[in-house]
Amino acid sequence: MACKPSIHFIRYNVWQAVRNETRIAASLLRMHFHDCIVNGCDGSVLLDDTDTFEGEKNSFPNRNSVRGYEVIDKIKAEVERACPLTVSCVDILALATSEAVSLVGGPYWRVPLGRRDGKTASQKAANEQIPSPFEPLENITAKFTSKGLDLKDVVVLSGAHTIGFAKCFAFQHRLFNFKGTGKPDPTIHSSLLENLQSMCPEGDDSTTHSNKLAPLDSVTYDKFDHMYYSNLMNNTGLLESDQVLMKNPMAASMVNYYSVYRYRFYDDFAASMVKLGYVGVLTGQDGEIRAKCGSVN
Repeated sequence: MACKPSIHFIRYNVWQAVRNETRIAASLLRMHFHDCIVNGCDGSVLLDDTDTFEGEKNSFPNRNSVRGYEVIDKIKAEVERACPLTVSCVDILALATSEAVSLVGGPYWRVPLGRRDGKTASQKAANEQIPSPFEPLENITAKFTSKGLDLKDVVVLSGAHTIGFAKCFAFQHRLFNFKGTGKPDPTIHSSLLENLQSMCPEGDDSTTHSNKLAPLDSVTYDKFDHMYYSNLMNNTGLLESDQVLMKNPMAASMVNYYSVYRYRFYDDFAASMVKLGYVGVLTGQDGEIRAKCGSVN
């Protein structure tokens, strides 16, 4: 890395952010994924809207959902003061994600550097390319494979849901009238179902309830571990897109494996994150090193 002090700025600021709110680790991880899965890892998720494009921040999957922009902006400002126009916003986001995951008990992976920031963003692309919690597994897998990822990466990166939360709207459709049956999703364990129905009442679309948060992993929601996979084995996955992994024999086999072998999950998660970080990167003369992450130079 050309600017040696920058890793210390990143490490300290991420540590401070996670100390203030453990949930920020999941938020940074999600932001990094949402950046890379939309036209590659180019920091486009960080760009504000302009007169020439509608950015990804206000896309359906990101609006009032993706968090942590202020953490990246603070790091960027410190790095710029020390080493102007040297470290890209996308590299900062990738480094911050690795630091955050390790701080909450997950694996640390060495982040390959040298990405450059994109000069545009697309709200339309974000709406189309980010996997939805309502999609069937084949659609989600297709979105991954279009980026050079595969079913194993789907299963491994879904393990990120061992930390973080989801709002009622992301899973409420499973609770009462699942796919027009008039009954809840039969794959939800009764103990989890009762709690979720109480939290997200049927027919209540009020802001108060729709903004309520449920942990993606109800057992160890603030610790990165392999409990996510045990939850799927016990039919206590929160999102339909998580629990549906058990309906695919290959995916279910991997879920079973990772539920037993935590450090194999850690190794594979780190490998998949490095693989994700290579998707559609800009290098050489492509893109730029932004001075501020929210706008092009």
